[in-house]
Amino acid sequence: MKRNWVWVGLVALVMCLSVTFLTGCAKKAALKEEAVVTREQKPVAQAPAKAATDDQAAKERAPREQALRDQTLREQALRDQAAKEQAAKDAAAKAAKEAAEKAKRDAAAKAAAILKELQIPDVDFDFDKYNLKPEAQAILKAGAPAYLKYREYKLVVEGHCDERGTVEYNLALGDKRAAEAAKYLVDLGIEKERIKTISYGKEMPLDNGHDETAWAKNRRAHFVIFPPPKN
Repeated sequence: MKRNWVWVGLVALVMCLSVTFLTGCAKKAALKEEAVVTREQKPVAQAPAKAATDDQAAKERAPREQALRDQTLREQALRDQAAKEQAAKDAAAKAAKEAAEKAKRDAAAKAAAILKELQIPDVDFDFDKYNLKPEAQAILKAGAPAYLKYREYKLVVEGHCDERGTVEYNLALGDKRAAEAAKYLVDLGIEKERIKTISYGKEMPLDNGHDETAWAKNRRAHFVIFPPPKN
């Protein structure tokens, strides 16, 4: 009988221990599950706060970034405008320079053409004579219209002689030859005050030879054009 009670006590003790062990395991499992749930839920609980902070920072950065972009665009626009204005100035300066150079070339060409038109060939005289021969008169008639056209130009008539005779005689003869040619031009309509005369006698020969061919060339009236003064 006692032996039966012993077994009953042992069985009861084992059962108590089993219940206690199972209860402890259940509590540990519950604690572990709670810890896992807590660890998993903690980031979820912090995520909205971090997102709100990021959104706020982004909102604060946005105006500054937009302002920087706007400033960059304005500066680029100013640089582009300055470049365009400089290019326009350079083009205008180049065009003005080219126009000035062209005008200068045109003026020089026009002046050269006028001088060519005004040029009167030398007229020759017979030995010891100062009267104009028919061919000399024809040359002067052909040259006079240009002086009637370009009235701002003046003329100097030079009288020349060959080497024969004295210096004084040839200076006087050269003066008569220049005066005769000038008078003929005045009779053709050129104002007298526009024509000057000078005699070089035999001092400025066209040909330095000592024969009739050279002397014939040196008995002449030579015409020098004087353009109007430049402003």
